[in-house]
Amino acid sequence: MTAHGNAGLERSPPPENPTKWLLVVVVAMAFLPSLDVIAKTLTDELPPLQIAFARFAFQAVLTTAGALLFLPRHALRLRQPLLLFIPGVSIGAATLCLFAALVHLPVADALAIFFVEPLILTLLAVLLLGEKIGWRRVLAILAGLAGAMLVIRPNFAAFGLPALYPLGTALFFSLYVVFSRRLVADLGPIVLLMYSGYAATAVLGIAMVAGWSLGFEDAAPILPTPNQWLRLAGLGVIATAGHLLLAGALRYLSAGLVAPFQYLEIVSATFLGYLVFGDFPDLATWFGILVIVGSGLFVYWRESRLDHRSPPGA
Repeated sequence: MTAHGNAGLERSPPPENPTKWLLVVVVAMAFLPSLDVIAKTLTDELPPLQIAFARFAFQAVLTTAGALLFLPRHALRLRQPLLLFIPGVSIGAATLCLFAALVHLPVADALAIFFVEPLILTLLAVLLLGEKIGWRRVLAILAGLAGAMLVIRPNFAAFGLPALYPLGTALFFSLYVVFSRRLVADLGPIVLLMYSGYAATAVLGIAMVAGWSLGFEDAAPILPTPNQWLRLAGLGVIATAGHLLLAGALRYLSAGLVAPFQYLEIVSATFLGYLVFGDFPDLATWFGILVIVGSGLFVYWRESRLDHRSPPGA
């Protein structure tokens, strides 16, 4: 394996069919918002810190079981522990910020504010990974962002401080994707998620115990009911499956290429918001969804053409 730029990125061999991995990203983006819907149903009943802790505890258990069952023992060897700590803490912080936002905001509103993330991710991919992106992909990302803003026009005056929480989610999730991109080629998706789950569980657990000890009400754990345990387990299963798909795709696709497809999350989030909470989108929302889908399809079409002409990144 060769180093990439001055970031030390271990590169995977180019895939035989990059567009297949774009479809994997689309599938992940389609069902990951169900994680946020389940979390929102729990935020009225359990502290966000406890919900986030349980989500990563289940991920750690699931990925450990998968690794022990399907991987050779030498593949589980801990490598680059400091770098592994960064994506684990980043995704833990991102999840906590999002779950805290869902206490106050509708799912689609929180995701609309979060969707500055592909821009942050694209910038970090250029700065930290040395990736190159062409003007067409930049325009597609900007079009997707404009569509997301049409879906839900964030109103900071109405939401107050909780409207800033999804911005924290955007920053931390971007760091998670960038460092996952650096590590997944060497470790593989299951091992990456396993150690990230350990790190996030440890940090969130320490934060919960510390906050509880200091008397913070929002940090005090509550014994879940059987129904709540079931939903917490659902969070772990959905998150693990979605991020395994995303991590697998990141072995072969640049972070900048994945960025526009993250806007597809708001399509399923809008649908689930209507189905579960009765929030029916208006005309501007539907137009925004069309713009979002169009930007993702354009990048998909562009990549399928480049697949036969030049390496990704144009």
